[in-house]
Amino acid sequence: MAEDKKTILVVDDEPDITLFISTVLEDAGYATVTAKDGVEALKLVQESRPDLISLDITMPEKSGVRFYRDIKENPEYKDIPVVMVTGVTGEFKRFISTRKQVPPPEGYLSKPIVKDEYLAVVRKLVG
Repeated sequence: MAEDKKTILVVDDEPDITLFISTVLEDAGYATVTAKDGVEALKLVQESRPDLISLDITMPEKSGVRFYRDIKENPEYKDIPVVMVTGVTGEFKRFISTRKQVPPPEGYLSKPIVKDEYLAVVRKLVG
């Protein structure tokens, strides 16, 4: 049964948040892989093709927005649902949702993360 676990890639440059999200997901029965920036995240997407990506926006190296665009413009990965998790407010949600090049993210949550809210979005997207 364990091999049926959905895998979620958690991308955040803050170790505390990565740990918190991973713990919440694992406690709910999901498998997790983590990346600290968009460069590492892209490598993991290519290696393990997660069922969902939990993505922070503001990161060093490659920003969440750049990584998001790379994923959504790639036919092989564009169907992987992305939940953006950010400290940036509603203005950013409007901005990212109006980009013409890429579709809006499948989920959007602001920090601080509310565990039940977060899990509800994840369950809606990957079951």
